Amino acid sequence: MQLYARRANGEPIDEALLASAGHQAMQESVARQLANGIDIGNNGEQQREGFFLYVQRRMSGFSGSWKRWSRGDVERYPEFKQMMAVQAGDKVAVSNFLPPRVTGEVRYIDPALAASEAIDFKTELAGRQTKFTEAFLTAPSPGIIASACKNEHYDTEESYLAALSEALRLEYEAIVNNGFILQIDCPDLALERHVSYHEESDAKFIGFIERVVSAINTALRNIPRERVRMHVCWGNYEGPHDCDVPLRKIWPVISQTNVGGFVLPFANARHAHEMKVLRERPLADDQIIVAGVIDVLTNFIEHPEVVAERLERCAAEVGDPTRVLAGTDCGFDTSAGMGRVATDVVWAKLRTLAEGARLASERLIK
Repeated sequence: MQLYARRANGEPIDEALLASAGHQAMQESVARQLANGIDIGNNGEQQREGFFLYVQRRMSGFSGSWKRWSRGDVERYPEFKQMMAVQAGDKVAVSNFLPPRVTGEVRYIDPALAASEAIDFKTELAGRQTKFTEAFLTAPSPGIIASACKNEHYDTEESYLAALSEALRLEYEAIVNNGFILQIDCPDLALERHVSYHEESDAKFIGFIERVVSAINTALRNIPRERVRMHVCWGNYEGPHDCDVPLRKIWPVISQTNVGGFVLPFANARHAHEMKVLRERPLADDQIIVAGVIDVLTNFIEHPEVVAERLERCAAEVGDPTRVLAGTDCGFDTSAGMGRVATDVVWAKLRTLAEGARLASERLIK
């Protein structure tokens, strides 16, 4: 974490040492997931400084940095904003709100880089006696990169998204070709309503997510949809969230993405009620939902019965318990060092996730 933070601050670091530390952290993450009963796991994203920031190491066109505008709900509450700043001031961390700018053509520097992380993860799993039932790797949406990394090169947003879509296609395909489920992380499809589009109309924001969904579908053209899941959220931060766009407004567009499942946050206090949208506008017959039933922003450890109840509610809305998987609302960190949950509590929360899922399965699946 400190190495990532130092590099983000422009300090020279030992890249070989960072690579070694990242590999070891990945190994530990895999071991701890398995030990705590997780059967659909990933590599913990330990070899990245942030869920989207890492692309600047693999793609051309990125340089410098800029400070993004905050979030609508944070700006609405000055006392909370000050408290948030004080809490962040003590952290040694990488910030998603100081991303690079795009000043040149975006393309993959070396296609081999797209596969390197997947190959490393695959090698680690092959050497273990205990296996995941299924394993996945994440990659960012073209929309979150386009929103966060200020465009100073392309004439239009459409051409910027098209370039990102083509570059990310290589990464998406590398993940799937190495045997993993691809999870596309798309906070932009909800979060950006109160960030980039905080002064715009709902209609303009809907236009943005339509363009992003189109770019994602283009990038997925060679991948079977059952090998892809899409994660959508309103920002992985503890805040008021009273500027969040309702799921009902964006779901008609998001649901047009050519994926086999959606990963949605239903554990947090702002969006727990929105499971009912899945009844109002059902999933396609071949799609599943990964229900966020663990809050990743609090050190409260959910009781397994709470997890089970949330899963039972989601299954009732979907109409078929076999199409509901248990998950977390988001990652416990989206950039190195920014997490709010203590590491030992993280593992306890994942253990209760597994226990709650087992309880729900016993009740729902005969």
